[in-house]
Amino acid sequence: MKNFDLIIIGGGAGAFAAAIRANELKAKTALINAGLPLGGTCVNVGCVPSKTLLYAGEILHHAKHNVPGVELAVKNFNFQKVVQDELSLVEKLRQEKYEKVLKNLEHVTAIEGKVKFVSQNEVGVNGEKLSAEKFIIATGSTANVPPIEGIRETGFVTHIEALKMDKQPKELVVIGAGPVGLEFAQMFARFGTKVTVLQRGDSILPQVEKPLADRLVEVLASEGVSIITNAEVVKAYKDNGKKVITFTANGKEQMVQGDEILLAAGKTANTKELGLEIVGAETNELHAVVVSPTFQTSSPNIFAVGDVTNSPMRLETTAGREGTLAAENALKGTTLSIDYDTVPFTIFTDPQIAGVGSSESRQMKEQGVCNCRTVSFEAVPRAIIMHRTEGLIHMAVDTKSPKIVGMQILAPNAGELIATGMMIVKNDNTIDDVVNSLPMFPTLSEAIKIAALSFTKDISKLSCCI
Repeated sequence: MKNFDLIIIGGGAGAFAAAIRANELKAKTALINAGLPLGGTCVNVGCVPSKTLLYAGEILHHAKHNVPGVELAVKNFNFQKVVQDELSLVEKLRQEKYEKVLKNLEHVTAIEGKVKFVSQNEVGVNGEKLSAEKFIIATGSTANVPPIEGIRETGFVTHIEALKMDKQPKELVVIGAGPVGLEFAQMFARFGTKVTVLQRGDSILPQVEKPLADRLVEVLASEGVSIITNAEVVKAYKDNGKKVITFTANGKEQMVQGDEILLAAGKTANTKELGLEIVGAETNELHAVVVSPTFQTSSPNIFAVGDVTNSPMRLETTAGREGTLAAENALKGTTLSIDYDTVPFTIFTDPQIAGVGSSESRQMKEQGVCNCRTVSFEAVPRAIIMHRTEGLIHMAVDTKSPKIVGMQILAPNAGELIATGMMIVKNDNTIDDVVNSLPMFPTLSEAIKIAALSFTKDISKLSCCI
């Protein structure tokens, strides 16, 4: 039997971060990967490929929607070539950022194979047993297949297959209006596909403030994306070469058809075949591993990070940081954790939606009162210059002090702007701190200062350089 200080199960962001930290600590480590190629979701079927295609769609869209006095034309759009470029980039980054990195970890042994716990300190893989003092589970998650009558017989794609289609669908039905569903909906719409999105709830993106979510719906509608809320999908079937979805909305049965169906209705943690019941590691109703703030499971020598856990943030960056801290905690007995309130999120539609910290809905739920403002980008000079005034910025301030506790932004490159919001929330900055700052004019980042000013002044009566 081979013995290790640490066995890491998985091959994505969380697993690699844990392996790198374990290597720095000179711990004898095994990294066992099964399923996706090295790099996991983010580089293979997540952030890297999807954002590559989203950027292509953005270029295509803005080439067709010009500013006054500038007239551009799209000479050619080759869907297959765009997809091939995306796949080539994935291969390059997987080799550069994962395969080569792994080869340089002298204390880490890489193993390919399915893993299952056989005892508290042993796992079985490829017909042999490996033992370790500590374990980190980082196996990620898999797209849900909702219990829709006939869906498997009709056929569908998840985000994985949608990223490598060899033929662009003329019509696409998307089930789910979360980040994945909306990003893919806009991307395909900009490529020229007719897109219909079916959302079970009464609004898109429940973590986003309603004015921002509603404005994004308006933007997507203007680009031809049809979003139907309160849609309960009944069944799927084929008819004359088309894939048909029947659903009820507002008490009426309706139908929509397409060349393809994209399922974007959440994910399920990859824990089913790990044998967690053998070691007593608790999972919740979504099969996610329940962990403490220090990433420890109910089995003390086993830790878990990333999408496989009940973590409040399912992001590549948090998975990586969790992996680093979990390795430290497992090998050194520390109790490091993450303050998730200071971790931003971004939805990469165009305009993007990004946020960090508390919100109006959260303040109302927890305190019954809020101290919030929502400001239109019509008040931001740079947005006016760019003809991009569709954006909104929402700022939440502590109800008992001038400390800024949260921010959400709908704007071009909101994911870049929220980095400033992250530092404001993380550093407990106040309204006065932001008002007294001097952001460059004219930039979209001025929106943060204008939002802070709105708590004490009528911003419609202020000059540009405030």
